[in-house]
Amino acid sequence: MQKPKTLGELKNSHFQSVSIKDEMRTNLLRKLAAGEPIFPGIIGFEDTVTPQIVNAILSKHNFILLGLRGQAKSRILRSLSSLLDPAIPIVAGCEINDDPFHPLCRACHELLQKMGDATPIDYLAPEQRYIEKLATPDVTIADIIGDLDPIKAARGGHTLASELTIHYGLLPRANRGIFAINELPDLSGKIQVGLFNIMQEGDVQIKGYPVRLPLDVALVFTANPEDYTARGKIITPLKDRIGSEIRTHYPATLDEGLAITAQEAWTDRQAEKPLVIPQFMREIIEAIAFEARADKRIDKRSGVSQRMPITCLENTISSAECRALKHQDDQIVPRPSDIYASLPSLTGKLELEYEGELRGADTVARDVIRQAIGRVFKKYFDNVPLQSVVQWFELGGNLRYSPNSSSDELFHQFKKIQNLLEKTQSLGIHANDNPALLASGGEFILEGLYALKRISRNEELGYHTERRPPERPEEAPAPTAPRRRPLN
Repeated sequence: MQKPKTLGELKNSHFQSVSIKDEMRTNLLRKLAAGEPIFPGIIGFEDTVTPQIVNAILSKHNFILLGLRGQAKSRILRSLSSLLDPAIPIVAGCEINDDPFHPLCRACHELLQKMGDATPIDYLAPEQRYIEKLATPDVTIADIIGDLDPIKAARGGHTLASELTIHYGLLPRANRGIFAINELPDLSGKIQVGLFNIMQEGDVQIKGYPVRLPLDVALVFTANPEDYTARGKIITPLKDRIGSEIRTHYPATLDEGLAITAQEAWTDRQAEKPLVIPQFMREIIEAIAFEARADKRIDKRSGVSQRMPITCLENTISSAECRALKHQDDQIVPRPSDIYASLPSLTGKLELEYEGELRGADTVARDVIRQAIGRVFKKYFDNVPLQSVVQWFELGGNLRYSPNSSSDELFHQFKKIQNLLEKTQSLGIHANDNPALLASGGEFILEGLYALKRISRNEELGYHTERRPPERPEEAPAPTAPRRRPLN
């Protein structure tokens, strides 16, 4: 069906305009009734954050998402455009997307008076109705609200007091749409005043000229909890006018984190050789984030972004890819040493406390990797006897190899250790599997034993056990001569 092109055709189509919040509410109710996912691709918020956002939208609230970095706040806000209609009519050429039935700007009023039902109509798609701005200290009131444009005045022959000389900012241009501001507390106080004034009263002042703009906008924000609650970061009247305050969080379980990382990480490399990522490797990389969030040497207020396991997995695969190409391995299989090779993807995402700064980011990251390996190792081998492997080292055996050694080389070295490769069956790896997979499983067992301090590892000796001198029995005290009684 052809869309109306003029105001007269729009009237004859019996179109009824609704506010942006009513529109979002109606479409959300339809999704809920149909059982459709509200925010596709957002994992782990189904029982916590999503219901609160649903309540805020159904209540027609402006709302703010409070959360640490890497908690999908921006992604949620961008998903709100899925609650908008496929297209809405506007007065063609209007800078602030005026409703043809209820225009706001002076230019549209004059156009409708001049052309009447012949006024041309244009349409906006949902993605055009979402405007996002990152708050930075250099943002001005002109960027958000607008400013007077002397060039418009000169070309049109208007005085600077005329509304026709206004160059509208981002907020008026988001009229009949969603306006999102990331990191709200970073806005200056003057701009925050402009926001709450237009939210509540619908009027602003541009260079001292009062303009009445009852905008139809859904305002949504994000902020860090510490910045949001700190005194002086956000003005109280603006905070009071935000209808709902919703807190986001990191994945609550390892399975949720695994699902997020699998969804976001670039693993479909389409490489020359097949890529096989063992499940225990995925779990180790995800456990690194969980261990880092609990480590007292890492700043809890800054958080550990969910981007860390994503970039670590990508970097780990790249390390394995380079090694497989160098040695002409049949498969690309990451192993624990590749995680250590991916330290650059970890250290930049860790904000350290004083104790962590003393140790250094590399040392802290290595400790966290070892803790993560130990956590996953217990899951697979808690009830698996590994004394035969440990005994091989206790009897004087040691194993040293380069992290870049080929899979075949590791496979043949691991075969020397009694029962090591047989124990990989607990990982779902069997004797007839590819040597690269067996090498990865074998190295995981050794790293797990090292993490639990059952064997040692260093650069000089590789994997080994500390050889202690045999204990000597305590020497008996020397017999003392019997005491004689003195003679009288």
